[in-house]
Amino acid sequence: MSNPNTLAGLLRKVEPLHTGLTINDVAERLLQPEFKGFLSLPVVDGDGRPLGLVSRYRLQDIFMQRFGRDLWGGHPVQHAANAESLVVAMDTPLDRAASIITAQVQYPITEDFILVDADGRYQGLGTLMDLLKVMELRGTQRNRVLQRALRDLKSSQAHLVQSEKMASLGQMVAGVAHEINTPLGYVRNNVQLLQDLVEPIMALAEAQARLGACMADPEVSQEQLEAALLEVQQSTEQAAPEYFAADFTPLIEDTLYGVDQIAELAVSLKDFARLDRAMTEAVDLNECVANALVIARSALKDKVQVVTRLEQLPAITCTPSQINQVLLNLLTNAAQAMEQPGKILIRSWAEEGQVHLSLQDNGRGMPKEVQQRIFDPFFTTKAVGEGTGLGLAISYKIIQEHGGRIRFVSQPGRGTRFLISLPIRQAAPAQPLDLQRSA
Repeated sequence: MSNPNTLAGLLRKVEPLHTGLTINDVAERLLQPEFKGFLSLPVVDGDGRPLGLVSRYRLQDIFMQRFGRDLWGGHPVQHAANAESLVVAMDTPLDRAASIITAQVQYPITEDFILVDADGRYQGLGTLMDLLKVMELRGTQRNRVLQRALRDLKSSQAHLVQSEKMASLGQMVAGVAHEINTPLGYVRNNVQLLQDLVEPIMALAEAQARLGACMADPEVSQEQLEAALLEVQQSTEQAAPEYFAADFTPLIEDTLYGVDQIAELAVSLKDFARLDRAMTEAVDLNECVANALVIARSALKDKVQVVTRLEQLPAITCTPSQINQVLLNLLTNAAQAMEQPGKILIRSWAEEGQVHLSLQDNGRGMPKEVQQRIFDPFFTTKAVGEGTGLGLAISYKIIQEHGGRIRFVSQPGRGTRFLISLPIRQAAPAQPLDLQRSA
């Protein structure tokens, strides 16, 4: 953002999608780390003119349909593009562009906006968050425009929660792929070993069948019968059926274990990514901890030792995927706070009508000035592109809207401890999330 007075300062160079790509190609590209800050990707024609935007929201809508990936995944990318996406000329004055964007943007916010040159050719993408930051820097004389944009943003907060969740998942994709590939690899190896193990047994069965046919043939010669019997003896030696069960059973058990690991990851990912809108389920908080640890396994492995001391808990009424999101955010933050291999201690207990969950790490801790702002929306200590600054703000509101509290204590050089307290019984239905923290 070199010039705060022009749209050129908001330009983000993003390689556009061309019409030769499929919807599945776009879904894979949006999972790449360099695209995690964007809600959508542009599609252009052969002359570089924009055909529209393909949003994460649209892809989620397609793939959540029954057989959606099979039915739509191979279609050209333009079939999933919104041809009415917001397009703004780069030479538009910033104030004018801000008015156009805030007046025409759709809610909930599911797309970025396209920037074009004077000839209408694609130049890059702009995001509403970048625009808001620039307008804030322009001072109090632009306060009315900024406040209006912030009021409008409130209507898209549910989408922001889901986008932050997807960003968290995006950070885990490479690790989760490794977690799946590991059991998948030895499942494949085991199947190949089983194939090698079974082939001599099949050869023995065929030899025995030929011997049986010879014995049933009244015209068989002595030489044919002896040859068939010798073949059975040789096949029996090669098959070694006395050792078959000893090799076969462990391979089957090991293969089933690998399949169960893959299934566990798939279920955990499905539960985490699901967009829940109401607190209607009675859930054991310990199950949420286990689910979050599965998803965060790749970020924690070889870097963090996790110790759990979970007491038996009563079920609470909550939105489990939102609680999973809070726990995953705290776990990944704790892992990122480790400058060397460290430890995370997770404890749970019930007391006085509430369940409590403590998550304590021995990382680098936080200075006082950071502690005062960690729940503020868009505040982050991470490098540009590594964090949205929404994780803890959304976590704070999720716990608040569940009728609970989230507190922390931190000491530089010694680590941080978060304490979540949730009521066993909800006093009233949850209200929509509000990212603006109460004063």
